[in-house]
Amino acid sequence: MTATSASRRGFLRSLAATTAVVSAAGPTALATATHAAQPARRKTIALLGTVVFKHSHAQHFIDRFALGYGWQGEWQPSGVDLVSLYIDQFPEGDLGRDRAKRYGIPLYSSIREALCRGGDQLAVDGVVIIGEHGNYPKTESGQTLYPRHRWFKEVVRVFESAGRSVPVFNDKHLSTSWTECAEMVEDARRLRFPFLAGSSLPVTWRLPALDVPFGTPLEESVCACYGGVDSYDFHGLETAQCMSERRRGGETGIRSVHALRGARVWEAMAARPKTQRLLAAALSRSHTLPVENGFPTGAITYDWARQAFPDPIGYFIEHRDGFHTSMFLLPIRDFNYAGLRADDGRVIACQMYLPMPGSSATTADFFNPLVHHIERMVIERRAPYPVERTLLTSGMTLAAVESLHRGQVRVETPEMTVRYRAPKASTFWRD
Repeated sequence: MTATSASRRGFLRSLAATTAVVSAAGPTALATATHAAQPARRKTIALLGTVVFKHSHAQHFIDRFALGYGWQGEWQPSGVDLVSLYIDQFPEGDLGRDRAKRYGIPLYSSIREALCRGGDQLAVDGVVIIGEHGNYPKTESGQTLYPRHRWFKEVVRVFESAGRSVPVFNDKHLSTSWTECAEMVEDARRLRFPFLAGSSLPVTWRLPALDVPFGTPLEESVCACYGGVDSYDFHGLETAQCMSERRRGGETGIRSVHALRGARVWEAMAARPKTQRLLAAALSRSHTLPVENGFPTGAITYDWARQAFPDPIGYFIEHRDGFHTSMFLLPIRDFNYAGLRADDGRVIACQMYLPMPGSSATTADFFNPLVHHIERMVIERRAPYPVERTLLTSGMTLAAVESLHRGQVRVETPEMTVRYRAPKASTFWRD
C-alpha cells in the first residue's frame, strides 16, 4: 500500500467514526460534523502558454504555481493547484514537456481539453493565459501577433457552453487592436468573471517603497526605462499608469498618443519644462546610468540627458482631463518613475525594482507578487485592481506603434474614453 492510499483510507476511517458518533444526534449534527471533517477544496487552474524555455514568461509562471515562491521572508507553496497545461510551440530548448513531467501536470493538445481536463465540462477554477514569446507573425507596423485574443475567445466559448465562468489572467497587453482589447473586457463584464491582466511592474518592489497618495492632485507622470517598441514599452506605460491612476478624479481616458525617435524627442521636449524636470528626477532613481570611470560625467540634469542619450524613443500621451504621461526608452537597465504634484510642485519618484536573470539576479522574483495576486483572484473571485488599467496601456502601446509606423505623427484616440478609479489600497510588494 502506498503512503497516499494509506492516508486516504485513514481519512475515510476517521470520517466513518465521526459519522457513527454523531448519527444519534440527528441530521443537523451529522452535516455539521461531516463538514468540519473535510478540508476546503483547493482551487485549480489551467495555464495556456505559447512556449516554455529558460526565462520565458511561461516558465516563470509554471514554476511558481507548481513549486511555490518566496513570500514575506519564507518559501510559500502556491495557493492554487496547477492541474492542466496547453503549450502551443515546442522549439529546440523546450522546457514545456520537462515541466509537465517534473510536476505531474497533464499536457493537453487543445485549450478546450485543458480547461475541461480531458472531459466535456469546464473543470478548473481559473485560467492563466501567457501569450508571450514564441514564433508568431508580425503586422506591417511591427506588432507581434501573439494569440492572446484568440485564446481568450476560446476560453470564453468554453465558459458559454458550460453556463458558468471562472477568473482569467492575461499576461501583458491584451491584443494587437483596440477593438479586440475592448471586446475582451466586455466579454468579462458580460459573463461576469474577474479579469486581471498586465505587467509585473505595478506590483514589484519599489525603491523607495512609496506610492502616489490616493486622490493626489497629480499633474504629470514620466517613466524612464528601456526595451523595444511593442515590447518593454508596455511595461514602462504600466509603470506610469499604476501611479497616474491614483490622481484626484481617477482616470478619464486618452485623447492622443505621439511617438517620436531621436532628435525629434528632444525637439518636442524643448517646450516641456515640467517634463524635463521629471525626466531628470526619474533618471536620478536609476542604478544603471551610463558612466565614465565609475560615475556619470556630470550632474543628472535634462541637459546631461540630452547629451547622454542622443537616440531615445519617447511617447507623449495626453489624457482627456489634461493630464500628461511621457515614457522614454533609453539605454539604461531599469524602470524609473517621477510624478509632479499640482498643488505644491513636489516630485514623487521611485524605481520599480526589476532584478533580471542574467543581469542582477538568477531568478525573476518580480513575478512573485503577480502570481500571488492571481492566486488571490482565483480563491476570492475578485480582481485586486481594475483591468481597465491594462485596457488603456494596451491602447497606448498600439497607438504609439501606429504613430511610429505612420511617420511619427500624433494619433488621436477618441475610442479610448475609458474611465475608472484605482483601489485606495495599493498592491505593490512591500515585504
